Amino acid sequence: MTALDNKPETQEAAGDTNDGTAPIARKAGSRGDAAVIATLLPYLRPYTGRIALALGLILGAKLVNLYVPVALKQIVDQLNVEPSLVVLPVALLLAYGASRIGVTLFTELRQVVFARVMARASRQITLKVFQHLHGLSLKFHLSRRTGGVARDVERGGSAISDLLDWTLYTIVPTLLEVLLVTLVLVWAYDWGFAFITLGTLLAYGVWTFSVTEWRTRFYRASVEADTRANERAVDSLLNYETVKYFNNEAHESARYDENLRFLENARVKATKSLALLNLGQTAIVAIGVTAMMWRAAAGVVAGELTIGDLVLVNTYLLQLSAPLFMLGMMYREVKQALTNMERLFGLLDERQDVQDAPGAIPLQTSRPRVRFEQVQFGYDPRRKILHGVDFEIPPGGTVAVVGHSGSGKSTLARLLYRFYDIDAGHIRIDGHDLRDLTQASVRGAIGIVPQDTVLFNDSIYYNISYGLPAASREEVETAARAAHIHDFILRLPDGYETQVGERGLKLSGGEKQRVAIARALLKNPAILIFDEATSALDSKSEKAIQTALDRIQVGRTTLVIAHRLSTVMDADQILVLDAGRVIEQGTHRQLLEAGGSYAQMWLLQQQEPETVGSPSVDVQG
Repeated sequence: MTALDNKPETQEAAGDTNDGTAPIARKAGSRGDAAVIATLLPYLRPYTGRIALALGLILGAKLVNLYVPVALKQIVDQLNVEPSLVVLPVALLLAYGASRIGVTLFTELRQVVFARVMARASRQITLKVFQHLHGLSLKFHLSRRTGGVARDVERGGSAISDLLDWTLYTIVPTLLEVLLVTLVLVWAYDWGFAFITLGTLLAYGVWTFSVTEWRTRFYRASVEADTRANERAVDSLLNYETVKYFNNEAHESARYDENLRFLENARVKATKSLALLNLGQTAIVAIGVTAMMWRAAAGVVAGELTIGDLVLVNTYLLQLSAPLFMLGMMYREVKQALTNMERLFGLLDERQDVQDAPGAIPLQTSRPRVRFEQVQFGYDPRRKILHGVDFEIPPGGTVAVVGHSGSGKSTLARLLYRFYDIDAGHIRIDGHDLRDLTQASVRGAIGIVPQDTVLFNDSIYYNISYGLPAASREEVETAARAAHIHDFILRLPDGYETQVGERGLKLSGGEKQRVAIARALLKNPAILIFDEATSALDSKSEKAIQTALDRIQVGRTTLVIAHRLSTVMDADQILVLDAGRVIEQGTHRQLLEAGGSYAQMWLLQQQEPETVGSPSVDVQG
């Protein structure tokens, strides 16, 4: 019985966009914008000095930029005289050029100072989410879709830099510039210019924020549709062989296109609403600029203002209009970044079902005693898998568990690794309840050869050395020899550097299993678990590796989960599991003499023809 047989169905949240743009959205997290920002702030706290310096540089850039129109006004006023009296204002021209250079200098220095903050914060948060995902229970990983989670992490990591970039580089400078320009207009002229400026900004802000809030639903829908489409694509490509086996390329394309259609609709609606937003913003800014120029021109005609004043007001308006036109985009980008970060932080909100207890101690053992005491467990509370399982593996001893598919054999290995917490009873190692020990130390003491070996898309050497990354090459090759795969590897064109492909699909089932055996041996664990460790091997290879396994087990506490009874004949104790209950227990001879279920299974397997393992697939170097 595997966890996949009993995993709960993926739960979908009840939230829908109600606009037909996306399927029902999953709940990514309950954080609002303020909560997202509050979660981000602790990562910025170590860089308070850099942030303060960056803000100082922003202020410097805006103050220098504020002088540019003033210098231009003075130049125009000095040139606005009789031609015979014109003297080139060299100092003013130099000041004008220096001020423009100063704006760029302060701006670039700000970017240099703040670049590390953005990159480091993004890296730290993304790493924390990655570590948290590895810390979540097997239950989460059996129900999640890899493509969707990867997409959320990718977008969320980029959103952190985007949020900081737009906030500190654009929004804060724009607001500061608006404030400074308003103060200059009030100080140099009158409140009329300030009222027009502030009125334009107010109307612009109200329109931008209200329409953007309305548009955010379309972006959320597009994000959800994009995630779903990526999930579908990754899932289909990971199961490429299955698609080919059943000739279902057209079916997969149709399912993928269904998600793409939702994405298309969401993006079209987002684009249409963007056009409406841009049109309103342009109209508001145009009206404000026209009113300001009308008032300035009237002042010049009335003799209250000079031509230089008209140029100054016009230049200030031009300086403000560019960031104003960007303000809507800034707000959209910030809202989108917050949405993506909400999904990223939503992953951090996923609860760790299995956690170390306060005061948990590390396991220190070399020849441990493992005991299951009246263990009860079910992946779903409504359906029990194990019913009062009770047995003991003595130090250095070997206990085998056999039974029909679905009896709960593989569940024992998952519980010993503490992928799940049991519902009742105890699992003890050297007398310590598993829940009183740290998970890292327990898993560090166990080596497993799983029934379904999945390898990393890397070299054979990397996959074997994964059992002990610090191992030397000699140790890796020794483990490969013990697993009877060293000679096979040397015959490959690229030897140990041969790439095994996605999930190890370039290797046959037997070759993958021998890599898994070598990996477990390299770890040199105190407890060994063989979960159908030779199921993918032909009879000849099985006999050779079984001899090696028998030798490896000496001195180690070993749990063997097997279907072929011939592989467990020499076990110290054999348990027969049926529907989650131990129905027989004894040595091979004792169980045969008892004439029960074990004897019947033995008789049936003796009558079966020899099973030949899956043929080897050519490995491409």
